[in-house]
Order: sequence, then structure tokens, then C-alpha cells
Amino acid sequence: MAVTFSRPVDYSMIDGANIAYYPRIYDLSHKFFEQCWLEMCGISYSDLINNNRIGFTVVHVESDFTAPMRFGDEITATIWIDNIGTKSLTWNYLFHNQNGDLLWTSKQVTVCVDIDSLTSQIIPQYLQAGLQKHLSEEI
Repeated sequence: MAVTFSRPVDYSMIDGANIAYYPRIYDLSHKFFEQCWLEMCGISYSDLINNNRIGFTVVHVESDFTAPMRFGDEITATIWIDNIGTKSLTWNYLFHNQNGDLLWTSKQVTVCVDIDSLTSQIIPQYLQAGLQKHLSEEI
């Protein structure tokens, strides 16, 4: 089952062409990614990193920029997982604006890592149930 979150395109995200600068779009996707953890697994991403010493680093990204994001657009992100491996997760993102126009799609593979050593590790069991609930076929 997918989760959805919304937030506006801030002025600080805009480039000289008056559209969202692409690195800021990835930053926005990471903000939504951080929100996912509390919704999906009942733990904040900051607690995972600071207290549990676990992170999920991106190792592969595929994205399509379909239409520009403009200052003031309200972005709705639809996010789901389509693969849970032993150590990795595949996340899917759809960004739409307030008019329902598709703006951006992305598939991102993250690997579970120990924050102190940055070595990969098995995804902890206490996260598995929440992640499984958000495993779904492409929307």
C-alpha cells in the first residue's frame, strides 16, 4: 500500500529558469523518504540513525522529469516499496502537482547500513512488518 505526503515547492528550490532545480527535487524526495519511516514502521528516521545507528543509503536511482515543478506548486508524493531484499529496499516515487499533473517519477534502491561502519547489514526484523505492509505492485 502506498503512502502519500504533500508539501509546497519553496522559493529556495527554484533556479534561474524559475523551475525547481533538479538537485532540490532529490532533496524533496529525501524529505518524503524520511517521513515514510514514521508512517510505515512507527519509528522516525532520525531515531533510526541517532539511536539505532541504522541508515538506508541510496545505491541506485532512476528518474524521469516529466514536467517542471514551479514555485508555489503543492507536490503530492505517492511512495511505495516494490522489493524488499535481505539488505535492500526498492522505493518508488510519483510526484504530482495540485492539478494532478505528473511531474516526476523515480525508483531508488537503498541498502541498510550500520551508521558507524557504513557496512551493509540485514534489514532488522522490527522494521520488516511495517515495510511489508507497504509492498505493492506498481500503481
